[in-house]
Amino acid sequence: MTQPTLLRRVPDHGPSLLDTALTLAAHGIPPLPLRAGKAPFGNCPTCARNACGGRPNMRNPGPCRCPAPCHGWAAATTDTRVLTSPPWASVWRRAAAVAYHPGGADLTVVDLDDAAAVAWARGTLPVTRTVPTTRGEHWIYQGAMRSVNAVRPGVDIKSTMSYARWLGPGTGTLTALPDIVRALAVKNPATAPPAAVTVAALAGGGECRHRTPAYLERGIAMAEQRITGASRAIHATVYRTFLAVLSVHGGCGCLTEAHIARLFAAAQAKGESARHCTDAWTNARTRLGL
Repeated sequence: MTQPTLLRRVPDHGPSLLDTALTLAAHGIPPLPLRAGKAPFGNCPTCARNACGGRPNMRNPGPCRCPAPCHGWAAATTDTRVLTSPPWASVWRRAAAVAYHPGGADLTVVDLDDAAAVAWARGTLPVTRTVPTTRGEHWIYQGAMRSVNAVRPGVDIKSTMSYARWLGPGTGTLTALPDIVRALAVKNPATAPPAAVTVAALAGGGECRHRTPAYLERGIAMAEQRITGASRAIHATVYRTFLAVLSVHGGCGCLTEAHIARLFAAAQAKGESARHCTDAWTNARTRLGL
């Protein structure tokens, strides 16, 4: 889904849950069925106990090739042939709601679970499309990121490797995923870079003198993708990526702690420890004389 108007065309309810799912799929939003209690269906008989090769993870993020829902969020698909196949049809008849995979549609949902969380978002986050929920709101942004629960009281982030319940098209204009939301994913002390990691030594006026802010943002996003997409030699990939970022922006003062935190978070999502991240960053700076 690339245009806000597409969401407006999708009904919040219809003759059947499958009809809603098919409409979502037609607009590039991968749907999946939910059973009572808002949980996805378990493994299909073909994939009982992960006989198909194991549940999805960072190295194997997609669904298996069986024709029925079997892996929670990874069961989401825009393939209408799969959605209407006999195994799926029986599941849709037992389903209680429709969900979708935000990351699969290049979306991020900031799930605000109560009035206090909504009040915080209204005073902190950029305005975007909002969808009312039972107790709060979903704020939807264009762009994908990693999913993290409990980034602050009453706030979850649902994007890649996650699902959100479809509650209607919502209101407002869909806006680009802002850095302030990305930064929420590294607020947890377990994933944030150590306090000793700062950018004081890189300060050079606080603005990149030879590149535009948009270029810097693209560079950080590409670096995150390079790390996330690595399937082997993770240590070396992280180091080379840090080196590449620092070689372009390390001496002009445009890098901030938020940028570094994003790179560290991507590396730690691939299994790197905070210490390894710090060492790789320090070694890259040392090699470049920063």
